Amino acid sequence: MHNKTVLITGGNAGIGKYTAIGLAKKGAHVSIVSRNIEKGQKAVDEVKLLSRSDQVDMLHADLSSFESVRSLAKQVQEKYPTLDVLINNAGAFFTDYEETGDGFERQWQINHLSGFLLTNLLLENIKKSDQGRIINVSSKGHYKGFLYFKDLNRSKKYIGLAAYAQSKLANVTFANDLARKLKETNVTANSLHPGVVKTAIGDKNNDSWVGLVWKIGKLFMISEEQGARTSIYLASDPKQSSVSGKYFDNCKQKEPNPYAKDERLMDKLWEISAEQTGLEH
Repeated sequence: MHNKTVLITGGNAGIGKYTAIGLAKKGAHVSIVSRNIEKGQKAVDEVKLLSRSDQVDMLHADLSSFESVRSLAKQVQEKYPTLDVLINNAGAFFTDYEETGDGFERQWQINHLSGFLLTNLLLENIKKSDQGRIINVSSKGHYKGFLYFKDLNRSKKYIGLAAYAQSKLANVTFANDLARKLKETNVTANSLHPGVVKTAIGDKNNDSWVGLVWKIGKLFMISEEQGARTSIYLASDPKQSSVSGKYFDNCKQKEPNPYAKDERLMDKLWEISAEQTGLEH
């Protein structure tokens, strides 16, 4: 990974932070994206210490804002004309319905739309790499997902877990579609389930019973460091240099939800995502 530049959204904590540590150890220049500047800088210091590398920095962005995502893309384009690996790692889970300032349900925007927008804005930078890699961190929860195109906000009958599963299905579908669109290029796109990891994703902004179940469940979950293994593997393993459009679990290929391989759904998701993010503007 020497002389390789990696961008990791949500890299200031959890799986993202340990992914940063692992790739920095391998010699990559790692740039983590954090919504909170203070926490992001603290994470940079920790990643540098644990990886024994000074090739780590931070960029600020709030993935609940398209304006912030566009600003992030400009920063990356100016700082790193060539981007070797983009890991769309940031994710959120909420039990209560709330819209972002852009008018979209929070999980839909943070977990899918912002990654879709950022990836497309940085695509030319990634194509400049000798072998670019795009990695979407999804979840096995995508198997229960359904893309409800009539109301992707799910505002009429909101169930947090259903909205989460939908966003995670979108992650896998988007990666598969990218692989199809980038087939004749030097860029690959894959998605993954990191495992059931004891992160803080279920601790906050949730109904009390959800938080309680999550806290009890943590006793049986894998560590954040273990959860980062598949992301590190897909970002760095030479054997994965030509593998694209696949879904991984525990560093092994698995069959995803059949919906994620349906080209008609890919086309529809791309069209709607481009419209919702204002990609063409």
